[in-house]
Amino acid sequence: MSDASIQAMIRADAAQILHNVVDELPDARERLAYVRSMTEQAATKVLNLVEAAQEDAEAVRKKGRELSDALNRLALSTNISQDRARALMKLCAAYAADAASFAAREKSLHTEIMMSQDFQDLSGQVINKVSKMMERAEPPLRDLMNSLPAPVEPLAPQELGGVQTPDKALKQDDVDDLLASLGF
Repeated sequence: MSDASIQAMIRADAAQILHNVVDELPDARERLAYVRSMTEQAATKVLNLVEAAQEDAEAVRKKGRELSDALNRLALSTNISQDRARALMKLCAAYAADAASFAAREKSLHTEIMMSQDFQDLSGQVINKVSKMMERAEPPLRDLMNSLPAPVEPLAPQELGGVQTPDKALKQDDVDDLLASLGF
């Protein structure tokens, strides 16, 4: 086989690879946008739920503290008869204090959950960066592909792997292969 025919085969293989990559770029952008959207929706929902739960926890804490103080005052009152009433009041006060402590712990936990949602911002930034890179790369790749000879035998484009969208099931190995073929 001559050097010219080997070079022609290499160019044809390169053209096929470029055809496949260029054909897959819009789909990859669509999938990244889907991941970004779903991640943002999930994070927003969690943050809204946590914020509402914090308000509830704060209300329970305040009511528990107020009830505890009122029951302690009532337990010390001379208008109440018998030790039994006082013991009952102290039990109620202790319960209210425990509920207030519980609410304070829960409020702190909710704050931690909210702070842990910073992944959405970081992942959104990465996805936006990759998506913009792909938008910039697609036109020159398409121009380059159009300047190369047409493939001898058209191959079906490979499906990307990974995240599932409603109409496409993806496989991680395929994404890894695509990224490896692009030098990542």
